[in-house]
Amino acid sequence: MRTGSNLPAVGEYNQTLVLDLIRRSPEGLSRVELSARTGLSAQTLSNVTRRLADEGLIVEAGKVISGPGKPRTLLKLDPRSRFAVGVHLDPVVDTIVVVDMAGEVIVHDEIPRAPHATPAELVDAVGAAVDTIVERAGISRDLVLGVGVAAPGPFDARGGRLLDPPLLPQWHNVNVREDLGAVTGLPVLVEKDVTAAMVGEMWFDRSDRLTDAMFLYYGAGVGLGVAIAGAPVRGRTGNAGGIAHVVVDPDGPRCECGSRGCLGVSIEPRVLLAEAGVDPGDAGDTRPHLDRLVADARRGDPRAMAVLERAGERIARALVVTNNLLDVDEVVLGGPVWERLAEVLGDTVAARVASDPVSTSTRAIVVRRSLVGVDVAAVGAACLLLDGAFAARPARMMIAL
Repeated sequence: MRTGSNLPAVGEYNQTLVLDLIRRSPEGLSRVELSARTGLSAQTLSNVTRRLADEGLIVEAGKVISGPGKPRTLLKLDPRSRFAVGVHLDPVVDTIVVVDMAGEVIVHDEIPRAPHATPAELVDAVGAAVDTIVERAGISRDLVLGVGVAAPGPFDARGGRLLDPPLLPQWHNVNVREDLGAVTGLPVLVEKDVTAAMVGEMWFDRSDRLTDAMFLYYGAGVGLGVAIAGAPVRGRTGNAGGIAHVVVDPDGPRCECGSRGCLGVSIEPRVLLAEAGVDPGDAGDTRPHLDRLVADARRGDPRAMAVLERAGERIARALVVTNNLLDVDEVVLGGPVWERLAEVLGDTVAARVASDPVSTSTRAIVVRRSLVGVDVAAVGAACLLLDGAFAARPARMMIAL
């Protein structure tokens, strides 16, 4: 259904548009430059920048002389004007961060695992971690927009409830948004981890060129975040991005779904270790073993090199097949496992994506590593709050029915 707009919505859009341009220009922008980029009149722009300054979001940052006439006053983002907390619920380690308006992490921590805790105890533990990290950050709680929680799907987007994510059995049917909101007294958003990662990457992208893109998130599981026209694609239920069952190697390991060579099982950390002849035992944390696998490959161990080369080929095939459907400009790779393997796998994936004969792309696809790094899901969860409050999207001018 098409809906209309109204003047307050247009005014809010103009305000977020100007703020977004200033945020993406660390050196600052003058009102003349902002007028040229937005098409807004001088009077409208003056009103908008005054409101942003009154809210403490931007500050004057000196003057610059550019040709004849009066020097121009530069306007810059005040990164410490607002903050957000991000939490990533993960099968290996739960991460919590505080980010500022620029998306920079100012405090980082991990939440101790409690393998036998009840759902109420889990929520209380996350709530206590939120209180602790905000205190450590030394910021006023009034400046904290809220808490973003990223977790594997599936989840109920409307209710903010985790349903039955296969790798997080303790969190099944937990109403995270309502329960954590009650514990912290802060607004809480819940998002699928791959979508949160995509949002975080876009917030960090100062160039504003990350518009039609995919984010391959590679952690304990694998998933795909998607952005089209600069907006994250969530799907009808908020659970878009499931690519674990894309077949990438017909001769690969058998998947629980009955097929062979599904992406998820083919690059699952324990499968890679098994292919390399490494037995991690009962340890839930495979990170040290993956580090050793990478070290072996760097030393020229043929078995380790073959395992990682094959993993890169499998990832590339999944990206190419998916891009044949979506036809995006850029592919970003990130997540905790990818960050450990990136230096060995990065060139392989990029080369295979460029040369795969099944690709239907008529232009080269940019393949790059995440700008955010290993904590991209937690950072992205925090950026959900920033994005929700300050991203300039035309859809927000539409009247919600």
